[in-house]
Amino acid sequence: MTDSSLFSRRDALARMGGGLGMLGLASTINAAQDPGAVHFPPKAKRVIHLFMNGGPFGPDFLDPKPALTKFNGQRPAGADLRTERQTGGLMASPYAYKQHGQSGLPVSELLPKLAAYADDLCVLRSCHTDNPNHGPALLLMNNGTMTERVPSMGSWMSYGLGNENQNLPSYVVLCPGRPVRFSILWSSAFLPAQHQGVYINHSQLEPGQMIPWLTNKRLPRSQQRRQLDLIQELNQSHLAARGGADASLNGRIQSMETAFRMQSAATDAFDLNLEPQPVRELYGTSHFSNGCLMARRLVERGVRFVQVYYGNGQPWDTHSNHDTSTRRLAADIDRPIAALLGDLKQRGMLEDTLVVWGGEFGRTPVSENGNGRDHNPHGFLMWMAGGGVKGGMSYGESDDFGFRAAHKRMHIHDIHATILHLLGVDHERLTYRYAGRDYRLTDVHGRVPRAILA
Repeated sequence: MTDSSLFSRRDALARMGGGLGMLGLASTINAAQDPGAVHFPPKAKRVIHLFMNGGPFGPDFLDPKPALTKFNGQRPAGADLRTERQTGGLMASPYAYKQHGQSGLPVSELLPKLAAYADDLCVLRSCHTDNPNHGPALLLMNNGTMTERVPSMGSWMSYGLGNENQNLPSYVVLCPGRPVRFSILWSSAFLPAQHQGVYINHSQLEPGQMIPWLTNKRLPRSQQRRQLDLIQELNQSHLAARGGADASLNGRIQSMETAFRMQSAATDAFDLNLEPQPVRELYGTSHFSNGCLMARRLVERGVRFVQVYYGNGQPWDTHSNHDTSTRRLAADIDRPIAALLGDLKQRGMLEDTLVVWGGEFGRTPVSENGNGRDHNPHGFLMWMAGGGVKGGMSYGESDDFGFRAAHKRMHIHDIHATILHLLGVDHERLTYRYAGRDYRLTDVHGRVPRAILA
């Protein structure tokens, strides 16, 4: 099957109102392993998105700004951009930088373990977004628009590429606690329901506690199978009576099958006790450590897209005591992220697994409350590793203070377009017709910076 025939057939199904459904989904299984099933040969088969909710400050980590120290306390031209709250003068970042790896990439003292993987990092220093408020910025980063009820990027990737393991979901979200208000960030919206992110609360590490109703204590599997076959037969009859074009019903049919198969597959995939003790020690034991290790277990089993949220709420939202909080937060992420990159490399998976790090925006170089930093949509930092990006490099530049993306600017739409490109998908051609118009993750924007492609 050619790339054009696959996507034109998918578009035709979408225009009929049926989306992919069961038949359409089957045609995309293992798409990343079949270059004929995507727009061009993919570099990545899967994505791990490490999401720092609240917004880190790039110059603390991978974007040194000596001018911050030189003009500390002052407010020169260029440091007077409008922010959400009242701010004061420039506030220096106190962390020392050293060059690391053969590339000489500058890395802050906050990330000593990650610095060992400097040659794998593609640092994006010129990211920017459209809104300084958490809610709209979260939607733009995760869903490609500030409008609610549109599909999340993980759902778009599941829709476009399908799954490599039909016993597990194609899209999993790991976030401790019960962040009900965040659920829109992994919604499939008007895409077929089987592409919605499966939320996992990994506060408890036993699979049976982590995933509600993972086991059926009343019926053995053989009877469950007979029961499900009857339900599916009734659903298929109902679907046929409706012309086979009910996307919601198609999604429920597929979801029930996945849920049944997950009873055995998920018990294995989510059980960190199956990992050797040296590996557990390598990652650490925090919620984020467990999330990173679980993400590796999921992607090696064929899950297409895994998001690991750092905490519940906005832990990186440092409006006060920024330096103290950032040192603690950095210590908590450094070990597990370095372990994840090293583990993927050791298993030969980093080359086709794209790891993405960042928040919904950044923080200001000017102070708030004397020792905090406000939200900054004008310029912030993200990084990628593996999955077809060049390592040991930075792309773009922020201004002298890290306030505004200044050179080779990358909007959120460009980030999404690049991720899809690395998966072998042309972001302009992955569309779905709904309510009389074609939708796509990148709306009518997005470009791929070729300079970062390996």
